[in-house]
Amino acid sequence: MANITAADVNKLRTITGAGMMDCKKALVEADGDFDKAIENLRKKGQKVAANRADRESTEGAVIAVVNADKTAGVVISLNCETDFVAKNEAFVKLANDLAALALNFTTKEDFLAADFNGLTVADKLTEQTGVIGEKIEIGSFERLEGAFVGSYIHAGNRIATLVSLSANVAGGEEAARNVAMQAAAMAPIALNEEGVDAATIEKEIEIAKDLLRQEGKPEAMLENIAKGKLGRFFKDNTLVNQDFIKDSKLSVSEYIKSVDANLVVTGFKRVALA
Repeated sequence: MANITAADVNKLRTITGAGMMDCKKALVEADGDFDKAIENLRKKGQKVAANRADRESTEGAVIAVVNADKTAGVVISLNCETDFVAKNEAFVKLANDLAALALNFTTKEDFLAADFNGLTVADKLTEQTGVIGEKIEIGSFERLEGAFVGSYIHAGNRIATLVSLSANVAGGEEAARNVAMQAAAMAPIALNEEGVDAATIEKEIEIAKDLLRQEGKPEAMLENIAKGKLGRFFKDNTLVNQDFIKDSKLSVSEYIKSVDANLVVTGFKRVALA
């Protein structure tokens, strides 16, 4: 039987993030073979993952990152089962490390298949499920590209956003962060009126018509009056039309124009834990 030293155990712990006793047990079972010990820990994770497949992983950490030239960003959520794990320093570091890797990919599927320190991301999540004892998975994966992309992560890592602007201008970085903060706080459903799907618009018209009926308005007038009320819905629920949270005298679009007359918001992504 191989002589398993404290240094060996610590080395395996550094590689995998597993607990000291789990690492020692894995090395003993593998007779000191590190690759086999890592495989043993991964198999343990697969077993735990299978047992917890039906659990809800609604806690976690949401991380947004942007590339060096500010032309692309991703926001991902690393989900777990409990707030206790979500706030763990090692878990948050893993979420940040995974987000940095995610910048290199355009789809969640390609990201999950990517190499992460010798394992695929998917296998790393399985391994961590065994280490932590909770269901661990990538919940959301959103990518945004543009002439200039900014990000914002709300305190506690429960909400993160990306915003793209039409150009890289003086003051653009602060502006993009401010609008990303707006998106985090106000949860718009679309960038502008054109981005609101037809089903949502129809639902709002029907809600408005029901309210107008209760007010005694004639049936023949309901459709036109209800459509007229859509302006308020768009103002409250589309990013560029919302009142700017730092100066309610301006819309978000007007705020952006105050930074540069030709500047516009071209897109956003928002991910929040339930």
